[in-house]
Amino acid sequence: MKAARVRELTHDELVRKQQEVTRDLFEARLEAATGQLGHTHKVKVLRRQVARLQTIMRERELEIGADAPGSSASDS
Repeated sequence: MKAARVRELTHDELVRKQQEVTRDLFEARLEAATGQLGHTHKVKVLRRQVARLQTIMRERELEIGADAPGSSASDS
């Protein structure tokens, strides 16, 4: 899933998608450990999807924090 499509999701959809991809990653790692994983690149793809989802969630979190009164980048 491309970052542009992920950014279109709501927060609840992002959380749900992250849980789903994390579960898929766990299952892929288990299959890899037991030698049953057919597509060896699947673990790498899923890891990147998890990272992409977490990055976009963090971006939104920082945007919300920047919009809050009394918080500005020049206060540091």
